[in-house]
Amino acid sequence: MRAGAVEKAEESIVLNVVVNGFWGARQEGPQAIAERWCATLTRLGDIDHGTFHGWHEAGDGVPADPLLMPSVAALADYIVRENTGPDLDVVGYGASLWAHNAEAAKVTSAVRAGGSSPHVTRSVSVSFRSRTVDEDADVIRRTPEILAVIGEVWEIDAGQVYDRPLYRAVADHFGLGNSDPRCGRAVFLSERRAALAPEGLPGTYTQVANGGLIIDLTRGGTRTPSAETVIGVNTELRAAGALEPLIAPSGRAEL
Repeated sequence: MRAGAVEKAEESIVLNVVVNGFWGARQEGPQAIAERWCATLTRLGDIDHGTFHGWHEAGDGVPADPLLMPSVAALADYIVRENTGPDLDVVGYGASLWAHNAEAAKVTSAVRAGGSSPHVTRSVSVSFRSRTVDEDADVIRRTPEILAVIGEVWEIDAGQVYDRPLYRAVADHFGLGNSDPRCGRAVFLSERRAALAPEGLPGTYTQVANGGLIIDLTRGGTRTPSAETVIGVNTELRAAGALEPLIAPSGRAEL
C-alpha cells in the first residue's frame, strides 16, 4: 500500500488504543502461558463482556475464522498449533485472538512469551481499533484497569496505555525503541520500579496485588492527558530511574 493510502486509512480510524506490557527472560511452556492468558481473558470479560467475548483465532480477520472458547486446555492447544518452529524452547511462543462484537471496537489480545533466549522481549497486549467507536466508550476509560490486569497476571516489568500519536510523541522525544519502558496515559511499574517512582505526579496511584504500581494520568478515565503532560511525567520517572531499560541481554524478567 502506498504511503498516502496508509495515511488515509489511518485517518479513517476513530479509535486506536493499546494496552501493553513487557518483561525479560522467563521460561514458560504452552501450558503456563495458557493459564495466564485464560485468566486474562476471564478478567477482561468481567470488565466489559460486550467487548471481550466471541474470540476468533488469528487468521484472515473475517467472522468465518474459527471461534475459540477460552479455557486453559483450548488455549494451550491453540498456542501449540500456532508455533511449529524447531527452536521454540529458545525463542518462545506467540499467538493472538480477536473479537469484534456489535457496537464494540475490534479488540486483539496478543502474547509473546516463554523461551530461554536473553535476547527475546516477552510481551502482552490488548489493542482496540474502530471507525465508529470513540474514546468515550466505557472500555477505553477503563484501560488503566486493563493494564492492572495485565500487570498482575503476567507479572510484567513495565507497561502502558497509549494512542498512536502519543506513542510517537514520547518515542520521538526520548529516542525510545519499541520495548523501552515508558509512561503513556497510564503506566505500570514492577515492584522495584515502583519503589523509585516520585510522589506528586499528576495522576492517581494504585498498588496492585503483586507489588506493582499503576500511575493513571487519566484519573479513572475522567480526562485525556496532553502529550506535554505525558512527556513531563516520563521525564520525572526517567530521572528517578523508574523507567530504566532492562539490561540487554536480559537474565531476568523484571528490573
